[in-house]
Amino acid sequence: MTSQSTCDVLTFNLNNPSRERAERQLGYLAARPEPVLVLTETADSEGCRFLAERFTAAGYSVTFPVPEQRGERGAMIVSRLATRPLETGVGFLPHRAVGVTVDTDEGPLEVVGLYVPSRNATAEKTERKRSFLQTCRRALVAGEGAARIVIGDFNVLEPNHVPRYRFFSPFEYEFYDWFGAAGYVDAFRALHPDALEYSWVGKTGDGYRYDHAFVSGRLTGGLRGCSYVHEPRTMSGRLTDHSALTVGLAVTAAAPLAVTDPTRVETPALALF
Repeated sequence: MTSQSTCDVLTFNLNNPSRERAERQLGYLAARPEPVLVLTETADSEGCRFLAERFTAAGYSVTFPVPEQRGERGAMIVSRLATRPLETGVGFLPHRAVGVTVDTDEGPLEVVGLYVPSRNATAEKTERKRSFLQTCRRALVAGEGAARIVIGDFNVLEPNHVPRYRFFSPFEYEFYDWFGAAGYVDAFRALHPDALEYSWVGKTGDGYRYDHAFVSGRLTGGLRGCSYVHEPRTMSGRLTDHSALTVGLAVTAAAPLAVTDPTRVETPALALF
């Protein structure tokens, strides 16, 4: 497999797959052109371990802080580019805010993958989500001139989302607005200011744009594209309940890795995650 030198990024909600579904997801993800994959809704499960082990055995850089609590979810970053660990500073539910640095021809690129907790009407779940979002707001302020992409399943909507859903709270809309105040640009809205697209659709057909990508620094003027990839959600025998989101960045990686096809490698039991 040939490693590409662009720094394009895809976010894909795994929906904590079974081993069988993880095998199908592996084939799809291995064939994607983006060299950096931000995978959300991971868990300490057979399916997620399978994906991490296969990508690692194929030579990819894999960052997967396994959630320790039973039933807890997180994020994983898989890359065909060399990466360095990035401390995000998110101390509350840190496995939901995973970061790496990729060296490019224009300097370091920071990639932060987020999987924001969902909630219901209970005070406990609401406070948990609120605390995580507050922690992110303190930790993820864009540095002066720093090139960063924050991408994943945020479980929040833009304030002018169409349609409007009354059950979202002000603190959830405020998190979306915070990105603009903190030096970020919504990559999708920058290129598609009026488009109505949804990354998750309920059983009654109600759509939600939950998956987002925000860029800062020099990336704001270097977006080559940003679009939702609906196939994983809409295909026969669908791979997940979310559409993916792809972002094209006009920067070139300094250190592509020599990877092989992860669908064909043998995977001895790995004790890396």
